Amino acid sequence: MKKIIVFLFVALFSFGAAIAEAKPKVIGMKRAQVIASARARGLKLRAKELEKENGRWIYSFEFQNKDGSIREINVNARTGKVIGVEHEDAKKGANEMKSERNKKN
Repeated sequence: MKKIIVFLFVALFSFGAAIAEAKPKVIGMKRAQVIASARARGLKLRAKELEKENGRWIYSFEFQNKDGSIREINVNARTGKVIGVEHEDAKKGANEMKSERNKKN
């Protein structure tokens, strides 16, 4: 009986460790948005998402500049460090947003 209990305990512990490893430990969308917004003061937030890119989890935020262009700010989901800022012209940004809407439908 003791062997069965020990076996079940070990199996349960192993299963829990595997699940914890598979789930990313992230700073949270709200905290990441505050960090990204500091780099885009006064701009309107258009889109946000958590995604795995190049093997790491990042938050991606798209802000619309006053001229219609897009500023994309990527934040490392584990550390909260800004890891990228990209600028897209208004035409490319509009095409990308249209493409995203078509994917959802």
